[in-house]
Amino acid sequence: MEPTRIVVLVSGRGTNLQALLDACMQSHIPARAVAVVSNVPGAEAIKRANRAGVPTVVLDHKTFESRDDFEEALQKHIDSRRPDLVVLAGFMRRLGKNFVEHYRDRIINIHPSLLPAFPGMHVHERVIQAGARFSGCTVHFVRPELDSGPIILQVALPVHPDDNSNTLAKRVLEVEQGSIVQAVTWFAENRLEIVNEKVLVHE
Repeated sequence: MEPTRIVVLVSGRGTNLQALLDACMQSHIPARAVAVVSNVPGAEAIKRANRAGVPTVVLDHKTFESRDDFEEALQKHIDSRRPDLVVLAGFMRRLGKNFVEHYRDRIINIHPSLLPAFPGMHVHERVIQAGARFSGCTVHFVRPELDSGPIILQVALPVHPDDNSNTLAKRVLEVEQGSIVQAVTWFAENRLEIVNEKVLVHE
């Protein structure tokens, strides 16, 4: 059986990407990264992919005249790699409906909160300000609405009384890495089924 082909979209440091690359290289999951695409030139994530020998593409969204032009180019590059799964691992651009629907049920995202709570940006600051008792991360299939879609898994963490946005972000990031690897593993093993916009994980 051929490994699941994944394309990873990134914008930043690439810590979740690194977790995926390590798991693939160590054969912990039946998948391999066939490309890493960044919309930010010089992103650390691209350097991580280069060190791992994974092909990379940089598409600076600022150089495109419109969002549609950027997404058209992005889709072209992704499709040229014939992926089974597209993984948003810290990709900091909202994607349009046509793009998302093109990869429907084949595109997943990891978000640093317990969705549907705290979608969008500046999550940890907002969690602290709200006095939330718990936070965590969510891996979900992507839908056109912001940070929405069938939830694959969530990991909850307590918010400590002395937490600030930085300490909370660090602890959430630690569980993000295992969560994205687990979700990709389930997908690669054909264990995920979406029924009425809810995810069933089969044994």
